Amino acid sequence: MTEFGFIEHIRKLFAEFPARGFEGIGDDCAILPIGGGEALVFTSDLLTEGVHFLRRATTARELGGKSLAVNLSDVAAMGARPVATLLSVALPRDAAEGWALEFMEGYRALSARYGTPLVGGDTTRSESGITINVTAIGRCPLTHLKRRRDALPGDRVFVAGELGASGTGLQEILAGTPDTPLAAVHRNPEPQVDEGVWLGTRPEVHAMMDLSDGLASDLGHILDLSHVGAEIELERIPVAAGSDLRTAACGGEDYKLLFTAASECAERLAAEFQAQFGHPLYPIGRITSGEGLTWLRNGHPEALDWHGFSHY
Repeated sequence: MTEFGFIEHIRKLFAEFPARGFEGIGDDCAILPIGGGEALVFTSDLLTEGVHFLRRATTARELGGKSLAVNLSDVAAMGARPVATLLSVALPRDAAEGWALEFMEGYRALSARYGTPLVGGDTTRSESGITINVTAIGRCPLTHLKRRRDALPGDRVFVAGELGASGTGLQEILAGTPDTPLAAVHRNPEPQVDEGVWLGTRPEVHAMMDLSDGLASDLGHILDLSHVGAEIELERIPVAAGSDLRTAACGGEDYKLLFTAASECAERLAAEFQAQFGHPLYPIGRITSGEGLTWLRNGHPEALDWHGFSHY
């Protein structure tokens, strides 16, 4: 069973339960309208030693920050601002008290940066490695919410930053060189919180999500839920310095925002984004009325069996 096959099984298993106002499985966050034209959004992410991080290659402080960052990124991908988090940690005996305190310093530093108090959670012992689970809560007007299902034929496809730095950094860590600049990028992701909130205010922005598993996989979630296709121009993918095109498309954990926007507003949106944040948006293709993802090289389709990270 694939990861998303399992998720679909879970969705069907709970389909008969009353939603209690929630809009659930399918987006970066679950949504709960709270009245007054506003909504809370909820996301939960799990990091497991040996799968999502190597203790020997990252400091406890870095891991504390990353554990929070990947959840704040999900909230931002909905167009919402994070307002609080919950944290649960399972620690083995060899994660000494000093490690745990350093981890919390990293978590607190990023919490302070984005004004997100830690309001609850749990701690327990682990018999086999560190496991971390964070739940992040965000808030925004209902009209600002961005969902994966809202891409329209003719939309331009954008990414809000260069891709591939984190994936290349992971390759360097696995190769035994964890002290490179790109390895540091991998260990210290920067969630695009302010950018996500700003894009949430823009009605010309339709579908949005963050890039966690890689463009080649993540864009497919938008296409599937919106019942559309896409053409992506390989030469337009912004490849980070020191990386390569395939890693930029498949590497994952860049945590940049991926979104679609009405084509007639694309140039103005990009110019205003540049003025607001001091870095560009990158138009990389367009949404089509067909199905599936087509890679274009110099305007011609190219068959590439490219996929992002798979959890199973």
